[in-house]
Parts: sequence; structure tokens; C-alpha cells
Amino acid sequence: MIDTLGPYAGFILASYAATAGVVLALIVWIIVDHARLSRQLSSLEQRGIRRRSARSAATLTERTDTP
Repeated sequence: MIDTLGPYAGFILASYAATAGVVLALIVWIIVDHARLSRQLSSLEQRGIRRRSARSAATLTERTDTP
């Protein structure tokens, strides 16, 4: 297969390897960041700090429930 890539096989394979490395690094970064943000969010919720979206949704249901 490498013979079919011609004289630039090294550059082509290096670019594929670099691209795979960058994509893998981004995937790992997203997973680590998600875990960090999840811990931070649960810490805030344990302290009683709620999301604004949850508060406004509760307010909307209260407004529609009362005649």
C-alpha cells in the first residue's frame, strides 16, 4: 500500500497520524472537561444553587397551574 502512495508516502502518512492525534486529543479533552463540569455542577447543586432554566421552568408551570 505504501508503494502506491508514491514518493510522498511519508508526508501522507505523517499527516494522517497528526490528524488522528489531534482528533484523539480533542476527544480526550472533551471527556475530561465534561467530567470536570459535571463535578462542578453537582457541587453547586449540593450547595443549593440551581440552574436558571430549572427556576424559570418551575415558574412557568406555576403560572399555568393557577387559574
